[in-house]
Amino acid sequence: MKFYTASLRQALVASLALVAKFAVLAVLAAPNLRAAQQAIVKTGIDVLASDQCTALSGRNVGLITNLTSQTTDGRRTVEVLAAAKNVHLRALFSPEHGWNGDVDAITGHTIDNTTGLQVFSLYGEVRKPSDSMLRDLDTLVFDIQDIGCRCYTYASTMSLCLEAAAEHHLRFVVLDRPNPLGGIAMEGPVCSSDRIDFNAAHSLPQRHGLTLGEMARMITGERGLKIDLQVIQCQGWSRSDLFDRTGLPFRRPSPNIRSLTQALLYPGIVLLERTNLSVGRGTDSPFEVIGAPWCDGIKLAAHLRALAMQGVTFVPMSFTPTSSTFANEPCSGVQIAITDWALFRPVATGVQVACVLRDHFPAWQHTRFDELWKDQTLYQSFTTGAKASDLLLGAKPAVELFRLRRKTFLLYE
Repeated sequence: MKFYTASLRQALVASLALVAKFAVLAVLAAPNLRAAQQAIVKTGIDVLASDQCTALSGRNVGLITNLTSQTTDGRRTVEVLAAAKNVHLRALFSPEHGWNGDVDAITGHTIDNTTGLQVFSLYGEVRKPSDSMLRDLDTLVFDIQDIGCRCYTYASTMSLCLEAAAEHHLRFVVLDRPNPLGGIAMEGPVCSSDRIDFNAAHSLPQRHGLTLGEMARMITGERGLKIDLQVIQCQGWSRSDLFDRTGLPFRRPSPNIRSLTQALLYPGIVLLERTNLSVGRGTDSPFEVIGAPWCDGIKLAAHLRALAMQGVTFVPMSFTPTSSTFANEPCSGVQIAITDWALFRPVATGVQVACVLRDHFPAWQHTRFDELWKDQTLYQSFTTGAKASDLLLGAKPAVELFRLRRKTFLLYE
């Protein structure tokens, strides 16, 4: 009897262990299955190419693009359209940072070596396509990877090209791409319509949660542009997904956004850039480090860590930028480490950092802070000592109104 009892006990233990093993494997497999499902996300150019570019059949096309515009398997959009027998590719246009996305300055016109076509720069003397640039075209195609931040200028280039297309009665086709910061979370402030400029394409929050296809629909609808707009949608992208869930390769959209981490930090940290503070340009970690010769990194990190912000922490460090603000000057500051991408809120983080600098570092000069913040009323509150929580709360009504405004133009669940 003891033998059977012992054997039964051993069998039961073994069975429980096996069940536990499969349970653990199931838990481990769940995110892998999710990742596998997300790996089939297709961008607009993938969808267009899979349909032999039928949507552009017989069209005389001008393509607005840069190096980020590639199929999942690495073919540049310009190569796909040039090879399509039913598409007549006539002209090329490049945004800020140039045709290959590697120039951090004003760019001039150039020639594409693959097609021999002229590449018209839209980040030089001309930022909106001229009559001569649009000659012989009946369609403009836009394919550029954005990062989901209001002051990133690719959206402004798209906005100006939409206006040009409306004026010249051209069809406008957006080959859509996922918003790397996801499509749900939004953070203010919202730029008012009277402050729209090249660093604010439309009346948007700093983190807007739109794809460029959705933004094109919003700009066209809210401005009443008379235009034949078509968006070739992504397939398989969910609004809840940040870029890491898409399975797509991250191709740096500009010289100083070299990783998804930097893209996530950008909407908040860029707000500090026009002040006397280095945001890491000229280092290996732009937008991941901030500091200045007048700063005390240990003190700054202590104040920021005391706030216990969700999804982020701060580590004191020293660095010397080789270019940009404080070039070749030793700076003391902090490295910003994202600990949870889902919980992290970049704009809220940037506002908290600004308030700590204002309250504890009198050498910080913030007179240009509102150039990218773009809310004079809230900036005045900031200058008189308002808490970060009050500033964020003050931006919330406009963000909630934007949430209602954008509903009509959304394309993804």
